[in-house]
Amino acid sequence: MGLSSIHDNNKPLPELVAEQIEALITDEELASGDKLPNEFQMAEELNVGRGTIREAVKILVSKNVLEIQRGRGTFVCEKTGMMDDPLGLKFIKDKNKLALDLCEVRMILEPDIAALAAKRASARDVQKIEKAAKEVEDMIAQGEPYAKADVYFHERIAKASKNQVVPKVIPVIQTAIEMFIDVTSARLTGQTIRTHRAVVEAIREHDEEKAREAMFGHLRYNKEHIEMTIAELEKEK
Repeated sequence: MGLSSIHDNNKPLPELVAEQIEALITDEELASGDKLPNEFQMAEELNVGRGTIREAVKILVSKNVLEIQRGRGTFVCEKTGMMDDPLGLKFIKDKNKLALDLCEVRMILEPDIAALAAKRASARDVQKIEKAAKEVEDMIAQGEPYAKADVYFHERIAKASKNQVVPKVIPVIQTAIEMFIDVTSARLTGQTIRTHRAVVEAIREHDEEKAREAMFGHLRYNKEHIEMTIAELEKEK
């Protein structure tokens, strides 16, 4: 099973067990949705009580590493270790300023992420990016909310970068996209389609500089329209 016995240590026993379970996830390369051994097996393997296993699992649930599905068992979380709001952005009062600040962060990160995707994307990666972009276009054409589809488009690009750290910043990018769409009331649909297509084309051609410029252009339009919308809101006050 990949677990090792717990020995004397200054840390509380449940924390030690939690570390062992995390090691199991890493060593066995368990993916999101994979089921862990039941508490009987883990308790026997680690020579601890079932109560200690339950406490360790609670620790990992609080860290968003594991999730308990009632009646089914304990599973690796879909986005292991990621919290919904890792930077505490929901507690920032000035949402308009936050939208602009998030745009700045995206303009720092995403052009280079797109360039990495252009350099490293496989044919399969490109297909997934193209499909995600098409889904955004279809939802825009139908007048449907497209925030989740837009988030997925950017996720596919991040994964195509083949950098293990890049997908971990996706929660921040997701917040920025959702904030942008909310603030601008989705008025940039035409520009979204055009600039998405430019990004996809550059990645398909494996042109790093073109991908970098296309993504920067996409984000620049976002930022300009957020600024315009905020100015209009200020006038109405």
